[in-house]
Amino acid sequence: MTSVSVEAWLADTQGWVEAELERSLRAERERVPAVLADAMEYAALGGGKRFRAALVRLVGRWCGADDTACAAPAVAVELVHAYSLVHDDLPCMDDDDWRRGRPSCHVRFGEANALLAGDALLTKAFEVLARTQAPWSAAAVLALARAAGDAGMVGGQVRDLGLSGGSVTLAQVEQMHAQKTGALIAVSAELGALCAGTGGVRCGEAREWGATLGRTFQAVDDVLDVTADKEQLGKTPGKDAAQRKPTLVAALGLDETRRYAELQGERARVQARLWGGPWSATGLQMVDFLLQRRS
Repeated sequence: MTSVSVEAWLADTQGWVEAELERSLRAERERVPAVLADAMEYAALGGGKRFRAALVRLVGRWCGADDTACAAPAVAVELVHAYSLVHDDLPCMDDDDWRRGRPSCHVRFGEANALLAGDALLTKAFEVLARTQAPWSAAAVLALARAAGDAGMVGGQVRDLGLSGGSVTLAQVEQMHAQKTGALIAVSAELGALCAGTGGVRCGEAREWGATLGRTFQAVDDVLDVTADKEQLGKTPGKDAAQRKPTLVAALGLDETRRYAELQGERARVQARLWGGPWSATGLQMVDFLLQRRS
């Protein structure tokens, strides 16, 4: 298969990964308390563009992997992402009652059940990777653990909480974003390379491209929180400013944040062109897709 449009790729990936997620979550449902199984499915199957799964699959295809090889890493990153959203919405964190256009998991199932559902989704991700018993599974588990853990997403959340309410510098926001948002996007690209049996320099290049996409993604998100409405966001707009969160808009202002997003997008385009090959065009369109989310 040769390169396809990013719109077609995202749409196809949505259907593919939703089916894979459903299969993974329901494989042992009879052994799971019903309320926990319901909360996990509510969080993980609640829609979304499946950008991270699409990135795993795109880089996997770029490096020669098929959908069978990409399935477990794609499911794993979406499970980790779903867990992070459940916990991020909790009253002790960002305290948001809406996610993806519907009540947050803790609103629907209660705070305790949402917390435990997030825990279960996180551990399920590593079970999915380990069950593959592929030559690359140990490396994939390590990469995802690093991205999700204390030096990655969790550490970024702690930085977010610590910086909230005060003035912030660009360096502080970039460090926080690199961990809280960027680490999981970067590892999505890395996992795509790993499941294709690719290592060394190529794997590092995939991770760096993902990191640049992560910076682009978060810059656009910070703009949208200021400019978009609830229907566009699927969650409560304007909360970053109201809670004095550490964002690029807080550090740079709205116009400079838009320019920052364009700069990161151009860097991602340069990286995609250097890879070459028939999938380069879809990679370039992936950058455009991120930038076009702006309002």
